[in-house]
Amino acid sequence: MAESSPAGAGGAPRPAAPAADGMLQIRGGVGGLTFQFEELLAGAAALDTVVGQLGSLESEADAVRRALFAYQSDAYASGTRAVIAAGEAARAVGRVRADLERLCRDVSASHREYEFTEARNSLLLRMGRIGPAFGPLWGRFGMPALTVRDIAEDGAARASGRMAILLGVPGALAGALGGSGGPPGVGDAVRGLGTASGFEFLRPRPVRIAGAETRTEDVDASPAGLLLRAEAVGGRSGEIEVLQLDGGSGRAWVVVIPGTQLDGLPAGTNPFDSGGIAEGLAYGSAETAAAIRQALREAGAKAGEPLAAVGYSQGGIHAMNLSQDKAFLAEYDLKFVLTAGSPVGGITPEPGISSLHLEHEQDWVPGADGQSNADTKDRVTVTLTNPLDVPPLADFGLGPGHRLGNYAFGAEAVAVSKDPSLQASTVALAAVVGSGGAATVTRFSLRREAMPAQKADRRPQARRAGPRKAAA
Repeated sequence: MAESSPAGAGGAPRPAAPAADGMLQIRGGVGGLTFQFEELLAGAAALDTVVGQLGSLESEADAVRRALFAYQSDAYASGTRAVIAAGEAARAVGRVRADLERLCRDVSASHREYEFTEARNSLLLRMGRIGPAFGPLWGRFGMPALTVRDIAEDGAARASGRMAILLGVPGALAGALGGSGGPPGVGDAVRGLGTASGFEFLRPRPVRIAGAETRTEDVDASPAGLLLRAEAVGGRSGEIEVLQLDGGSGRAWVVVIPGTQLDGLPAGTNPFDSGGIAEGLAYGSAETAAAIRQALREAGAKAGEPLAAVGYSQGGIHAMNLSQDKAFLAEYDLKFVLTAGSPVGGITPEPGISSLHLEHEQDWVPGADGQSNADTKDRVTVTLTNPLDVPPLADFGLGPGHRLGNYAFGAEAVAVSKDPSLQASTVALAAVVGSGGAATVTRFSLRREAMPAQKADRRPQARRAGPRKAAA
């Protein structure tokens, strides 16, 4: 645990945000502020029990001192020394008790200050007050929250036109996505917009398996290797990949889900078009998750076998939704989720599921849901800060920060980092997928049910006047 007050310095231990590891800024995990506070508060609670015991011991020592008064005159010199010794013992215990009480108070006060600061920063960001006039916004890494990602996150929480762009909604209707702001605003707005005429494509429709292809190949099971597989899978519309690996203690499985594929209208049958973003953000990926469960069954996965899910951009939303899908978790033992460039702050995984999220400070997409990822022991968020080359306008896409190659580069840095949170996270992933090697790879082609055809107009038509044809 990182502490800003070293042992013997006289100050209460205070959690410290982990220092940047090169281009990596790390939040959450075993080195995160929240877990450090949890440890400190648990320690303070244990010390409080000791304080109570020391208080009892102090009272007993003082009672012994008082009891010695009756015998002091029998042997005045030795009796006096005994009374003094008992009194000094009581005072020594009292000093230790007082020091521990102060330490417990300081830890609790430090925690209250942290919670107040986080709440203040969150409120100011929600209000759009991010200028120097409102004081330093010491946020996630002790830096002002002024990155592209954080500005997009703030904008989406209030009413972001970027969300409209992400979903392919015309600019005139962008304001409909704002709602009243707050963390659940994006999902609520998408569901509300799906009820409007002309936006029925935002409602989820059943997803089925249209085909499958199986082969055997060597697989790189590192975080970078798995993310690059998401790039390869994304080259063909509507496909996911299921890997069967030797996890060390038996069979293990990996589901690889690609990012958004803008090769057709969102009303089409590709489940990973922009309509798939709506399903992920507003409907918990219910239909896509059902298709993934079926794909795992067809690949040969058995109930209870360990599984990791990997997703890029939109694929990360679907992957994280699996971590809170009770029907999915009742069948498969999801252990780990890896995402890159994905807006997943509003998704809370079930306890015991580890996750690693890669974001870039110049990528607005991870902030498009208006919420930052939670800082917990099992959830680690890495922000990449490496400089980027601006591509030509024709190749700009969603911006240079959102490119998967950049995230794979960051994942390589994650794998060799000495940061305790990242080391624990990569070990957790390796515990599921093993070291890679020969694996059975099955590509599944998924198709979303087509939009229902418009009903024919059955209103009676006025007949034109004219000659009748004679019956044959």
